[in-house]
Amino acid sequence: MTTSLTQKASALLALHAGAGFVLPNAWDAGSARLLEQLGFAAIATTSAGIAWANGMPDGGAMDRDTMLEHVARIAAAVRIPVSADLESGYSDTSEGVGYTVARAAALGAVGANIEDANAGGLFGIDEATARVAAARAAAPKGSFVLNARTDTYFVGKGEGVFAETVERAVRYLEAGADCIFVPAVGDAETTRRLADAIPGPLNIVAGLANVIDAPTLFSLGVTRVSLGGSLARAALSTLERAGRELLETGTLSFLDGAMSYGEVQRRYSE
Repeated sequence: MTTSLTQKASALLALHAGAGFVLPNAWDAGSARLLEQLGFAAIATTSAGIAWANGMPDGGAMDRDTMLEHVARIAAAVRIPVSADLESGYSDTSEGVGYTVARAAALGAVGANIEDANAGGLFGIDEATARVAAARAAAPKGSFVLNARTDTYFVGKGEGVFAETVERAVRYLEAGADCIFVPAVGDAETTRRLADAIPGPLNIVAGLANVIDAPTLFSLGVTRVSLGGSLARAALSTLERAGRELLETGTLSFLDGAMSYGEVQRRYSE
């Protein structure tokens, strides 16, 4: 049975009303299909993983059209909802952000992250809010799950960062965001305080600034736990270890525990 994009968007949004869920990040069609087969209810893309898989650094090195091509391939490869990592919207203007979100939706994504920072600095709160509003206007509520990301903890420190994070979160929710994404939070107490203070679902990335596991994050009030580029980093690390072993000793212990050729073929023949 074919699931419509509206049904996928509704399913993704419904996850935000539950006790908490893990949203793993895929970087290509193969990783997306494997995550779907494992039983995840939805997946997200990772701009970092996609960039690395194409030999580029994360952080805007890849242009909008190329990134959207990869988002489209991932969305087409699976039956479950896909949320796109759209960085800061690939535009200097609110109108451009709206255009990016509209294109992602047309290509099969039913959600997206939009960041409030570019080139290491935060957009002013009014401008950032306008960018969230433009994204919302491009993909109406109910048809697309908008995850507004604030990079306050990447660029600042101290108690003032907490207050600014909450202020931005409230403004973004008022502008139409469905969820607030706060990366770079490294401790449980700050996570709990943010979950208590933000009047909407909170997304925390695990494996970046913290090593807090998903069940603990849920107990702190987090609704959505994503992984960012962590799964891609793990895969690349495995490749590097295997290559180093081949180069230094020529042995094949890196294959211990690996899926057989037949098993991999079966995964992609279903």
